[in-house]
Amino acid sequence: MRFYIIAGEASGDLHGSNLMKGLYTEDPKASVRFWGGPLMDAVYKANEEGEGLVEDYRAGAVMGFVEVLRKGFAIRKRLDRCKKDILSWQPDVVILIDYPGFNFNVAEFAHRAGFKVYYYIAPKVWASREGRIKKLKAWVDKLFIVFPFEKAYFDRHGVPYVYAGNPLVDALAQSPALSESKDAFLQRTGLPDAPSIALLAGSRSMEIGQMMPVFMQLADAWHAVHPEYVFVVAAAPSRSLKDYEKYLGNRAGYVKVVFGETYGVLRHARAAVINSGTASLEAALIGTPQVVGYRMNALTAAVARRIIKVKYVSLGNLILNRYAFKEYLQERFTVPKLMTELERLTADEAYRARMQADYGEIRTLLGGAGASEAVARAMIESLS
Repeated sequence: MRFYIIAGEASGDLHGSNLMKGLYTEDPKASVRFWGGPLMDAVYKANEEGEGLVEDYRAGAVMGFVEVLRKGFAIRKRLDRCKKDILSWQPDVVILIDYPGFNFNVAEFAHRAGFKVYYYIAPKVWASREGRIKKLKAWVDKLFIVFPFEKAYFDRHGVPYVYAGNPLVDALAQSPALSESKDAFLQRTGLPDAPSIALLAGSRSMEIGQMMPVFMQLADAWHAVHPEYVFVVAAAPSRSLKDYEKYLGNRAGYVKVVFGETYGVLRHARAAVINSGTASLEAALIGTPQVVGYRMNALTAAVARRIIKVKYVSLGNLILNRYAFKEYLQERFTVPKLMTELERLTADEAYRARMQADYGEIRTLLGGAGASEAVARAMIESLS
């Protein structure tokens, strides 16, 4: 069978790579063409020859209402290229992974062109823009969801779905970083043997630009009180040092940057300050005490406040439907608040234990490993 997969960001590349592993396992003769990143490309090259990658997501990743408007022409060109490529390649199914701004356009096109359309990792219509449910019903043949709280929501709205667990569990289970000793990790990365706090600013340049100034102010304030600590920026593998170095200043003694080592950085950190997103759920599954922060363009934030309807922005808190960890957004994302929370996360053992108990509940609700292969199997069976 021929599978055309579209992922538009780092988390989609991760989940797309695991889905591709499942597709190749369930259908050894599978042929895959995709928009994704280096993880998906590595899986492809281990199974097929030639060029399966149409475009790397790092060439066009963008988020936020204002930012999308600014890059509208470039996005339109990418959409046109994608549509022409689908028509040329003639897949058995188009599989869309999250990335709704782009993928809803593809869904409409592919449906009208007569292709099967599967959506893996549902667009977050439960958080905002609920009107998109009509589009899901009209253009998507099968919806594959990954969070347990989504089941009741899509049941209530009459949208059929498949739920087979969460692919992050697979990603963590397969990661060698989680079995590596601390000594080996420090030797390999060159990080000092000191208590650490992980900083995760996100993978997009917009996010880095909003988060890093606050992170560096926090590092200065914490270092003045706790000089034994080092802050480790877990930099996105899609970025380069130049994306971060302009914020680092003269902090080389207590701020380090490493690339492509998110799981190891989280595992060996005493605590983490995390840009809300997939990384926050990864920290919960790994077991790193955390506080979530987020800041965006003021106009984008004003629009978001009008349309976002969920009580929490972090997936772990959404799964529990309560706070397992604090969230500080926009004007509340300040150094004094982060300092207070980090003091509790690093020194209050009872507080840490309560968070670990909540993490255990999140792991239970997500289920065990095997989600990626189960989804691949369900996709193939539905096409047979």
